[in-house]
Amino acid sequence: MGLFTKKPMHLLLEEAGDSAKGLKRTLSAGALVALGVGAIIGAGLFVRTAAAAAQNAGPSVTIGFIIAAIGCALAGLCYAELSSSIPISGSAYTYTYATMGEFMAWIIGWDLVLEYAVGAATVGIAWSEYLNKLLVEVLHTSPIPYEWCHSPFQSHPDGTVNGIINLPALFIVGLLSLLLIKGTSESAFVNGLIVITKVSIVILIIVLGWGFIHEANHHPYIPKATTYVDHAGISHSFGGFWGVLGAAGTVFFAFIGFDAVSTAAQETKNPKTAMPIGILGSLAVCTVLYILFAHVLTGIAPVEFFRTKGGEASVVAAISEYMTGYGWLAKLVTVAILAGFSSVILVMLLGQSRVFYSMSKDGLLPKMFSDLHPKFKTPYKANLVILVIVGLFAAFIPGDVVGDMTSIGTLFAFMLVCIAVIILRKTDPDLPRQFKTPWVPLIPILGVITCGLMILGLGWTNWLRLFGWLALGFIIYFGYSKQHSHLKDSK
Repeated sequence: MGLFTKKPMHLLLEEAGDSAKGLKRTLSAGALVALGVGAIIGAGLFVRTAAAAAQNAGPSVTIGFIIAAIGCALAGLCYAELSSSIPISGSAYTYTYATMGEFMAWIIGWDLVLEYAVGAATVGIAWSEYLNKLLVEVLHTSPIPYEWCHSPFQSHPDGTVNGIINLPALFIVGLLSLLLIKGTSESAFVNGLIVITKVSIVILIIVLGWGFIHEANHHPYIPKATTYVDHAGISHSFGGFWGVLGAAGTVFFAFIGFDAVSTAAQETKNPKTAMPIGILGSLAVCTVLYILFAHVLTGIAPVEFFRTKGGEASVVAAISEYMTGYGWLAKLVTVAILAGFSSVILVMLLGQSRVFYSMSKDGLLPKMFSDLHPKFKTPYKANLVILVIVGLFAAFIPGDVVGDMTSIGTLFAFMLVCIAVIILRKTDPDLPRQFKTPWVPLIPILGVITCGLMILGLGWTNWLRLFGWLALGFIIYFGYSKQHSHLKDSK
């Protein structure tokens, strides 16, 4: 069997129809939109907005959001066509297998680990940090001791104590993994409650903050092109064309997650109509909220404020300092961020387990990853293995180690999904498509170009990390997966 042997379409469609022995179909279009919003609105909205304004674009961070949203929308249109045509768990991995062959499918499946598993661990670490903020600033109790909420590679700024284990990060990863084992519909219900909470608070900030906008903070809207050097000594293009493009690359983090909706295709009641609604609906909702939120935030406080106050508490600090009488809203933001992180972790863990499930069904990973719980009909062994992997990372590794790897992995997946639409239109023109991407091949090509431009802004160090990660994946593929592939057995 060659490296580029494709998985026959009839096998994919047979798996899609064989729901009696597979995953339970419990999700509606509304639940998918909530899953998408749950994955998207998290650290990005509350953290990356202020960072992009300070380092790259000032008030024109809103234009950066629009550019990032265009890139995601172009990829989202391609995801919508593929997920409605091939309603199978696995997302970009499955689509690549059907269009570009097994080796490319393995690369993208391995690459998605960067987005889902590593992303979940990183957000789990951030969740731990904000838990202490909640304990101290909202509940007015003592924080968790430093050594029990930091990795062994971290030490207190005053040098008095070293971290031992990040117990809160391990706790939240474990709790949400067990919820996913219990069932996707239960997980979707909890996610829905979280989404309602955090979206309500975002809308409150937009509505109440609008009256505190100072027009002077929005002039000039696109600052003159200069270079900004941050406190770590790193230079950033600020203002002008490159500043706005840099902001787009920065806030792209805020959109990561909508593609996780497509991993739940095999658990959706009517995937051919529900998947496009879930993917494009969640993107539309979040894009509108992002642009309005960025407009209000940069209008409330000047750029210099975000540079000096910076970091994760920028939004809370801006509300406390510039929105007199709304201290209670600053406390609600802390709650919203915790809730937002929780739902992001939930959807990332869901996406990772479903990608592993699909790869195992194809023989590229051991069979245990596709074993379903006899009662709950969820891939519980995959969830448990992922719990161990993600939990260890969250408990013992500092959050800043990962950097932009999550983003570069996601952009790479987006580009392959866009290419897959073009290939599938040529190789299988008669495939029933409930949703069709308009203007093919123009839309997919624009998606590849837009995502490629954002990748260019991530720097050569991230490319080196990506190549190192892929090299490890090649070892596993040629050492195990190629010999155990079910396609090889069917030849």
